Amino acid sequence: MKRVGFAIWFLMFLFVVESQAQCNIKNRILADGSMMYYFDSAVFYYTKSKSLKINIVTDKENYFVALKPSPFPDKKEGKKIKDDLFIQLSDNKVYKLSHYDTQYMSNDSVMQVLYLMDDKDIEAFSKHEAISAKINMKGTEFVRTYNFKLHKKAIMEQLECFLREEKSK
Repeated sequence: MKRVGFAIWFLMFLFVVESQAQCNIKNRILADGSMMYYFDSAVFYYTKSKSLKINIVTDKENYFVALKPSPFPDKKEGKKIKDDLFIQLSDNKVYKLSHYDTQYMSNDSVMQVLYLMDDKDIEAFSKHEAISAKINMKGTEFVRTYNFKLHKKAIMEQLECFLREEKSK
C-alpha cells in the first residue's frame, strides 16, 4: 500500500514539475523601451512548401498572437499586410484578431505578424485549442488557410501560463 501511495505522489510531483516547466516565459526590450513577454514559437502547420509558427506575446496589458509564416513576402510587400486574422477554435467559433504590426527580424530572415486579441476572447483562447487560421498574405498567394495539425494546444497552454502568472502576483 505504501508503494502505491508513493507512486501516486511521485506521479503527481512529475505532473506539477512538467506543467511548470512548460511556462518558460522569455522577455525582450523593444526599441521604444517597452518590455514584451513571449514564448518560443510552436509549429502549427508544416508542408514542404509552407509552414506557420505561432506564439503568444504580451506587454502585460494586451495579448497578441504572433504568426511567423514561411514563405513570407519581401519587406516592401509584407508591410502591406494589414488585414485581420481569423482563427477557429475547438468550440467551433471563429474569432477575429485585429492586425497590430508586421515586423521583420534577424536581418529580415524572419517575418512576424502580431494580431491583437480582444479582451472578451481571451477566456475562449485559454480553454479551446486552435483548429485553423485564415490570413491574407499580400505579396504571396493572398488568403492562406492553415488547418492545424501540430501543437493545436500551444496557444491555449501559453495563454494559460501568462494568466496563471498574472493571478499569482
